[in-house]
Amino acid sequence: MNGKAREIAELMSVPEMLEALGGDVSRDTFYKWRQTGKGPRCFPLPNGELRCRRSDFLDWMDDLYGRAA
Repeated sequence: MNGKAREIAELMSVPEMLEALGGDVSRDTFYKWRQTGKGPRCFPLPNGELRCRRSDFLDWMDDLYGRAA
């Protein structure tokens, strides 16, 4: 797999992020977090769907864990 293909494979969709959060977070809650700056760093595709680099999602989770400790 070349660099660009690997980079695309490392993108997470909103459903994938919700699943990674254990399935207990609703799509509405996720979007509220995004609007209030509490969600992971994401970017919109031309069709409006959001994607997040897996590394950004994991960094966000690590930050949440660090604040809770």
